[in-house]
Amino acid sequence: METPHSPAAETATSTVTARLTLHSPEETQELGRTLAKLLRPGDLVMLTGELGAGKTTLTRGLGEGLGVRGAVTSPTFVIARVHPSLVGGPALVHVDAYRLGGGLDEMEDLDLDVSLPESVVVVEWGEGKVEDLSEDRLHVVIHRVVGSTDDERRTVTLTGYGARWAGVDLGLG
Repeated sequence: METPHSPAAETATSTVTARLTLHSPEETQELGRTLAKLLRPGDLVMLTGELGAGKTTLTRGLGEGLGVRGAVTSPTFVIARVHPSLVGGPALVHVDAYRLGGGLDEMEDLDLDVSLPESVVVVEWGEGKVEDLSEDRLHVVIHRVVGSTDDERRTVTLTGYGARWAGVDLGLG
């Protein structure tokens, strides 16, 4: 993992940003394991990226780092999966909002606001749909080279919003 630059200074809106370059799915999963050390109950993590960018791979690493039960796989067809902790930590609630078009109204049907205080909630395709669940959230944007290529490189931008993320070193240095 390379970190091209260190996190930006906190702004008036309490955002902290870091950008990382990853070279393989293994590095993406390792980033998830590393990020898991920063997470605590009540954290909302939004994952954004095109199909195949590595959102589920990152979440698999989060699950490993949090020590949760069950294989972390894409919840596309079940919308949400709960992975209880095996180590006394928070559960991982893994949501795929790709097929949900209605924003927070449809998300409310999943009762994420009930799960959020005691869990880590990770929402793939959540941008524009779950921001109102919490003022404090970590937004992870994964960009990959598109087209017909063997290039496994990903550029990952981590942005922490709200007081929860103020002062957190997202550069993972």
